[in-house]
Amino acid sequence: MNSLSDGFGRKIEYLRLSITDRCDFRCIYCMSEDPCFLEREQVLSLEELAFIGRAFTELGVSKIRLTGGEPLVRSDCDRLVAQLAALPGLKDLSMTSNGSRLAKLAPALKAAGLNRLNISLDTLKSELFTTLTRNGKLERVLKGIDVAKAAGFDRIKINAVILKGRNENEIIDLLEYCRKKQLDIAFIEEMPLGVMEERSLPRHMSSSDVREIINQRWPLSLSSKRTGGPARYYSMADSPIHIGFISPHSHNFCHECNRVRVTAEGRLLLCLGNEHSLDLKQIIRSHPGDIDVLKQAIFEAIQRKPKEHHFDDPNQVQILRFMNSTGG
Repeated sequence: MNSLSDGFGRKIEYLRLSITDRCDFRCIYCMSEDPCFLEREQVLSLEELAFIGRAFTELGVSKIRLTGGEPLVRSDCDRLVAQLAALPGLKDLSMTSNGSRLAKLAPALKAAGLNRLNISLDTLKSELFTTLTRNGKLERVLKGIDVAKAAGFDRIKINAVILKGRNENEIIDLLEYCRKKQLDIAFIEEMPLGVMEERSLPRHMSSSDVREIINQRWPLSLSSKRTGGPARYYSMADSPIHIGFISPHSHNFCHECNRVRVTAEGRLLLCLGNEHSLDLKQIIRSHPGDIDVLKQAIFEAIQRKPKEHHFDDPNQVQILRFMNSTGG
């Protein structure tokens, strides 16, 4: 029991570990305007999160990404980073952040052993940024990106969710910014998680549509770059950056899925688009310190990982839980 494979022969090597469901933004594709967050006792402690990380790495997982909500809401998360970075067998430790607190915390995260950062950025217009996030300040995120680069993070990737009628006219501007800053970028199709009023009007923008807009300005070539995640990367002849596309609707990537998620309350989600889960928190708190019990439970759960998700209609809710509760 030193590796994880599901019932379809897919090797599980990648864990997305959510450390909080809370966030200082209220992005319109992620959560409702007035979300109901978990109580403190429902959320895994840093020690429990590190214990889960240890169990997964002992089962062969080599990549962990810390997510939220917004992980930097837990301002002492550098302690968790340090514990995870010390795990034998862990080759890549990364984080997805909205960037609003990076100006303060990026140096400590780098010193603790964080390898890479993904930063969400859907617009370069201050007013629209506040509209899309419902309360965020663009200048804080841009400063956070600059501080992270200065702290030594040289593998920063921007994540951009493109919504028709909202920010599709900024695709080129976002690329120009990334070219200037030497940042990779991934364009992500919106995932239909959680009921929210903003989805009353169709706003789905496919990866193919985004790629066609870019091709008119910079012809794209398929790249061999892989990061262990679902993105397909392309390159431009006159820039070293890579452009990724994550397409849960238009180009289903389930056949090579190598990842699972653990939510902030300890639910092991076997698939982004299904509700199959296992309560790891209950196991940890019922058997404190027993790594073998936890590993056996994880090992058995992975056998129930479904073959694929079904996001058949991009404009209809498929899963009731919001993205901040899922783990970014």
